[in-house]
Amino acid sequence: MSTPTFDQLLEAGCHFGHLKRKWNPAMAPYIFMERNGIHIIDLYKTAAKVDEAAAALKSIAKSGKKVLFVATKKQAKQVVADKASSINMPYVIERWPGGMLTNFPTIRKAVKKMASIDKMTKDGTFDNLSKREKLQISRQRAKLEKTLGSIADLNRLPSALFVVDVLKERIAVAEANRLGIPVFAMVDTNSDPTNIDFVIPANDDASKSIEIILDTVVKAMAEGLEERKAEKVDAPAAEGDEEGAPAKGGRRRVNRRNEEAAPAEVPAAEEAPAAEA
Repeated sequence: MSTPTFDQLLEAGCHFGHLKRKWNPAMAPYIFMERNGIHIIDLYKTAAKVDEAAAALKSIAKSGKKVLFVATKKQAKQVVADKASSINMPYVIERWPGGMLTNFPTIRKAVKKMASIDKMTKDGTFDNLSKREKLQISRQRAKLEKTLGSIADLNRLPSALFVVDVLKERIAVAEANRLGIPVFAMVDTNSDPTNIDFVIPANDDASKSIEIILDTVVKAMAEGLEERKAEKVDAPAAEGDEEGAPAKGGRRRVNRRNEEAAPAEVPAAEEAPAAEA
């Protein structure tokens, strides 16, 4: 698992915070200094926190659980969509649907509605509808696809959330906290890190900064998924070895019985000449 170096983080602009007047005092431990009215983030702490978060996400991915990526700001949308889809993880890049976690069954109903429209299209029912009904259903399908298409495979609540910009995604963070779902987040100097389980202090406005952090996290999760696949392949082989082991033991017991039975036959052979005499 490779983590970005200090120079790579510096080049990506991860150290730029917000204006001093916009800062949140809770971010003081992660601020290195102030220059020209702008706070500078301590990149040594950023590197350490990225490493910690990547290790935790790797173990979640290895256990076969899902991590939901959330980023609705313009700079992060495309980066998050590309990175999350590369490891087959759900993501939200449009408006956060209120109650998506706390009212998850209702969201699942909307996803099922989208699936039922697809089924209508395939079995020919859609073609029998009037032109107006077709238009209404098509619009409904497009709207559902835009907001929920990326989470269609999410059949249960995610095991963790990865958030870009805690301030903008405060509703998602509040829902996760209410349900006890751990939150991993890129936190800038204007945000409150108290409700975040794994804080990554970094610039959450620059696309390069977002990309380098996400790249590290996604690579770690990909490693976890690969290890999970390797373990699944090795498991049947290990079971086969265990099944073969008792059979060998059984052959040994049979041999011992034969050895015990052989000496019992010898005295009988010795008694036969004695009887003839």
